[in-house]
Amino acid sequence: MLLVDDIKRRYDKLAVLFSDCTIALNINELEKKFADLNKQQENPDLYKDQKLAQKILVELKAIEKQLTGISNIKKRLSDVLEFIDLIALENDESFLLEIEKTLETLETELETLQLTTLLKGEYDNSNAILSLNAGAGGTEAQDWVDMLYRAYKMYAGNNGFSIEELDYLAGIPAGIKSVTFMVSGLNAYGYLKAEKGVHRLVRISPFDANAKRHTSFASLEVMPEIENDIGIVIKPDELRIDTYRASGAGGQHVNKTDSAIRITHLPTGIVVSCQNQRSQIQNREKATKMLISKLVEKRERENQEKSASISGTLKKIEWGSQIRSYVFQPYTMVKDHRTGYEVSDVAGVMNGKFEGFIFEYLKRSNG
Repeated sequence: MLLVDDIKRRYDKLAVLFSDCTIALNINELEKKFADLNKQQENPDLYKDQKLAQKILVELKAIEKQLTGISNIKKRLSDVLEFIDLIALENDESFLLEIEKTLETLETELETLQLTTLLKGEYDNSNAILSLNAGAGGTEAQDWVDMLYRAYKMYAGNNGFSIEELDYLAGIPAGIKSVTFMVSGLNAYGYLKAEKGVHRLVRISPFDANAKRHTSFASLEVMPEIENDIGIVIKPDELRIDTYRASGAGGQHVNKTDSAIRITHLPTGIVVSCQNQRSQIQNREKATKMLISKLVEKRERENQEKSASISGTLKKIEWGSQIRSYVFQPYTMVKDHRTGYEVSDVAGVMNGKFEGFIFEYLKRSNG
């Protein structure tokens, strides 16, 4: 019965972890919030404000998904315990393989649930605005931005988030010079803030006829989407607003009118751009939100008491300033220099598997 004893120990460990997670997440409060949002949704007057209605619907679905997931984990833990008791009672080990498979699934799901408990920042439940920019490395760096953009889109898809491209500047002759996009969903910023910084690539360049190894860099800026903040006052005379013809891959409207918007906040020098909406008005609205988010981020970085909530200051985009290295040759490795966490599955990471890096970062941040 040694194998049964091992399974029982694994079960006990998961049961304790599940209990700790439910306490940390305050399930009773989560259920009350779900009931309150459900009640608001049933009010016909809510739909007079479509933006508020949509926000409530998104939050309601996210909480429902979380509560359903917790309920399913609880039930399967109970089923596993019943099987263990049955094996011990009847000395029948025929269920062991099925139990082991269930435990492996539960271990993965509980690790994800535990990750959620680490999201304690003021803006962690917000959508995230990400900006990727090519650094040192020329065409190779622009291709690297393209690769990272694809990887983060895959991460978003794998985790139930939606993506909206806001601004796009193609690289010459290949790749992407810069791209800004929104990742929407519950806790998107809480997870993705771990990715902020400079990402370094080492590989044999497909753009080098001599097949030499190249090192290139891309920076990723991550901000919470903030609808409004009473502490941020933007005066019209502090803004320079430029319109220009959009050049991204946003659809048929691109390149036909001067619909793209660039806003410069003169006191701080912060510049934001948006070109992928249908009209100049929509682009201006999105750009204004981005400016508010950047101003809030700037304020938080300058506030020592809240510096842990908006994490990390971007360094110069060059050698020695990276948060993570991705090595394709002569060996395969992705290593985070802040936590020491590393994996050899480069292909998996480039297909959006950032969870391990995010988990380690959040554990260190909350340690």
